[in-house]
Amino acid sequence: MNGYILIDKPAGWTSFDVVNKLRFMLAERQKLLPKRLKVGHSGTLDPAATGLLIVLIGEHTKRQAEFMKLDKTYRAEITLGAVSDTDDGEGEIKPVANARKPTKAAVLAALKRQTGRIQQVPPQFSALKLKGKKAYELARAGQTAELKPRTVNVRAVSDIEYHWPRLTFRAEVSSGTYIRSMARDLGQDLGSGGYLSGLRREAIGQFSVSEAVSVDQLNTNNIDQYVA
Repeated sequence: MNGYILIDKPAGWTSFDVVNKLRFMLAERQKLLPKRLKVGHSGTLDPAATGLLIVLIGEHTKRQAEFMKLDKTYRAEITLGAVSDTDDGEGEIKPVANARKPTKAAVLAALKRQTGRIQQVPPQFSALKLKGKKAYELARAGQTAELKPRTVNVRAVSDIEYHWPRLTFRAEVSSGTYIRSMARDLGQDLGSGGYLSGLRREAIGQFSVSEAVSVDQLNTNNIDQYVA
């Protein structure tokens, strides 16, 4: 079997959890050993995040790089007034003493500075490799990874809502953009601190989460119906 399945990943699941679950379903459906079946995905979503994950099957796993280069659309929630060592709600969260409470005008101006082609430093807790080790492995060992800024493109920010300390917006971004880094940098720019407290991936290229199926809807008897 070759193709892909659009999955609406639930919170608490890793991308590998989803791939592994589908691998066993597909293997049982085809009466194969799971290790005989090639299954991958088009780009990791953090465990706390929800939304679109494209699971690639068979020969489609060879197209992983092609899918990963597609633009992404996210709905993000940022909590201001505190920081996290992972730049999201999964890490150690510390309130910022005497944090500024920025006006909506200040927030909009900061978001504008985060739009377009910008230089962005990836989070310390990321899967980027340095000298053969992933950045998050170094971070967990108490080491600071020397991550260099790279050019990303935040194509558009829309549907902005702000009620201190919560800021939500939709972001259309190029591949390689970290929304956690956007949250961190916005907090620094505003003088309030900030971390990503919610994230949902709504689209990958032309693929929308509205077309996706939840893992709970799949079983051995119907999974092949969802393979495109």
